[in-house]
Amino acid sequence: MEESMSTSGGPAEQIREAFGLKKQDIRSYSPLTFAYIGDDVYDLIIRTLLVEQGNRSPEVFHQKASKLVKAGAQAKLIEALKEDLTGEESDVLRRGMNAKPKNKAKNATQEDYQKATACEALMGWLYLTDQMPRAINLVKTGLEKANLF
Repeated sequence: MEESMSTSGGPAEQIREAFGLKKQDIRSYSPLTFAYIGDDVYDLIIRTLLVEQGNRSPEVFHQKASKLVKAGAQAKLIEALKEDLTGEESDVLRRGMNAKPKNKAKNATQEDYQKATACEALMGWLYLTDQMPRAINLVKTGLEKANLF
């Protein structure tokens, strides 16, 4: 027997509802928690963008996605978006930039790694606050402005 799920709210709200989870106080999350989930949110947007352009081999998808999800690309995207962010989004971005992850940058400068962490923090915050349309729009705008896509 299939259980009916409500379609109100964004994906995060739908997941909370399906699993009976209480909405957490978003202010209690660290920017690294936002970045943890935001990494996958950004990746999902990019992979969906690529898949919706047509069927390709997994290797081609991976090559194209890798160019857009690497720290350098995320850093360029964030630089291109700074003037488009709201005050609250800029605050999340700043907190993400100032976060001190335990991991070291691999194949990226420390500055690009910090900007990528900030990008992921912003994506995670937008997702958890059920603002996926805004996350998608910012990625689209950033990719266009930074000439990444």
